[in-house]
Amino acid sequence: MAMNAVTAYAAPAAKAPLALTTVPLRPVGDHDVLIEVRFCGICHTDVHQVRADWGNAIFPMVPGHEITGVVAAAGSATTRHAVGDRVGVGCFVDTCRTCTNCVAGQEQYCGDQVATYNAVDADGRPTYGGYSTHVVVDENYVVRIPPAIDLAEAAPLLCAGVSMYSPLVRWKVGVGTRVGIVGLGGLGHLGVRIAAAMGAEVTALSRGAGKRDDALRFGADHFHTTDTDRAFDELRGRLDLVVNTVSADLDLDRYLGVLDLDGTFVNVGVPERPLSFSAFALMVGRKRVAGSLMGSIRETQELLDFCAAHGFGAEIEVVPAEQINEALRRLSDGDVRYRFVVEAATIGSGQ
Repeated sequence: MAMNAVTAYAAPAAKAPLALTTVPLRPVGDHDVLIEVRFCGICHTDVHQVRADWGNAIFPMVPGHEITGVVAAAGSATTRHAVGDRVGVGCFVDTCRTCTNCVAGQEQYCGDQVATYNAVDADGRPTYGGYSTHVVVDENYVVRIPPAIDLAEAAPLLCAGVSMYSPLVRWKVGVGTRVGIVGLGGLGHLGVRIAAAMGAEVTALSRGAGKRDDALRFGADHFHTTDTDRAFDELRGRLDLVVNTVSADLDLDRYLGVLDLDGTFVNVGVPERPLSFSAFALMVGRKRVAGSLMGSIRETQELLDFCAAHGFGAEIEVVPAEQINEALRRLSDGDVRYRFVVEAATIGSGQ
């Protein structure tokens, strides 16, 4: 199947609305697969990228790095995936493959990583994401979607899900571990589900009480609001790991106070201002502040298999392509429970 261009929604310039267009599709190489996109999650990263909030923006920009679909064609030397396979693509589509991190299977920390969109590949071509009908990706950066997971519910697992799974595995969460998840949004609701399925005792922490019932339904054992001191007094010294998913500025000393001896506070969310905390808050209890970025290809596949075995995916709202700009606005306003997913079959269907 030879294709030179595909239909997609792209931002023509910074802060401009996404519009229907066509973009080039690179040829299918020997180790590539052509994926017919079925669904693509809308990540908060997409909001920042189309606004050029982080600089280095390449336009036109086709966002989307939570891609699920079906293999439509495969290169002659492809061995991992075949035509008809259900597959997914996450946050990056290539790395150097030779650095210490790549060799260790932690390619999400490769300094030469090629992002799924808004990047330039090894041949100097811009990469385009999943707000499109098709993508071409090297087979080594494509994962298998188990039959037990709906393709739409699987899409957010490829970024939001693995961003939670990776630190939970890194800090050896399991039966007997006491885990706190800060924020119950697109990342946090998956953090609760994953940690609970791992057997941990899970505490959800949210600004208000509006998501209490959802948190308990997702598997949380406890729910606390963080708008008063009460939660921090009741939880003092009672958690082993806290994973922060929010981008709001936090009083970190308060959160460090809920950790037990050798406890760890991990940032997955990205606050706009630098973190501030007292050294004494770390010293009392030998505590740590850490960060975690996405997950590796191996971890992504592990997560998908784990979710299939435990019978859950992401909590989603599927939107047609013509509502992409509205979904991005609602996401920016925090008006989603819990993850938007674009149905690729609607791209161009009503135009």
